[in-house]
Parts: sequence; structure tokens; C-alpha cells
Amino acid sequence: METAERFRAAVEKRDLAALDDLFTEDIRLYSPVKFTPFEGKAAVLGLFGVLLRTFEDLRYLGRLDGTAETSADGEEAPSTILPFRALVAGKQIHGIDLLQFDDAGRVKEFTVMVRPQSAVHALGEAVLAGLVADGLVPGA
Repeated sequence: METAERFRAAVEKRDLAALDDLFTEDIRLYSPVKFTPFEGKAAVLGLFGVLLRTFEDLRYLGRLDGTAETSADGEEAPSTILPFRALVAGKQIHGIDLLQFDDAGRVKEFTVMVRPQSAVHALGEAVLAGLVADGLVPGA
């Protein structure tokens, strides 16, 4: 099973351990609620621990494959877009996960985009609360 399908299956099963093998050590995750990326496998896995608890009724709707320029080096990389829908704090979210792969097929860059704005706000609050609860960022 290829990386995008393994990723989708791991997220749908809420299997954080299965995600570990899919990410490069220096992965960058670009979030809709944070200006700078989450960097490194430990930070991204910590974030996914929160996300897997935060998203309710997450379901992927399809898949688009192609290439896209990465932020890190400007080179084009094989990429997959996974559109999804979920609930966060009672708000319906529509979004996409953009996975960009290295030469070994592991995810080296990950971008999440969601709409509408009210859902982005609800997601930001829920993720921050989860990161604080897990000790991954200091409390305010």
C-alpha cells in the first residue's frame, strides 16, 4: 500500500503509531492556525496526537495526485491532495491535506487548508487547548 493510502488509513483508524513510519525526520507541517510550520517528526506526531482527538467524524472524500512545488526547496515533488470533511466543536469543516513526498515516498511536507473561517477559529482553539494539555506548548 502506498504512502497516501497508508496515511489515510492511519488517520481514519486514529493510529498515531502507523503515522510514524510515513514521515521524514525533518517533516514540515503547515497549519491553517499557525503562521510558522511545525517542524520535525516529534512535533508533527505530537500535533497529530491532538488532531486525532479533536476531529470528529473525519472522512476523506477522494484523492488527487500530481506534483507541487515544496516550500523548503522550491523543487517539484510528487504530491497527493486528500479532501476531507470533519466536525470540530460542532462546526463543519471542509478541508484538504496536501502531502508532498521525498524520493523514498515518505511525507516531507504537509499542508492543511480548511474553511470556513469560523471552523478555522474553532480548530485553532481546540488544537491549542490540546497542545497545552499534552505539554507540547506552554499554557497562556
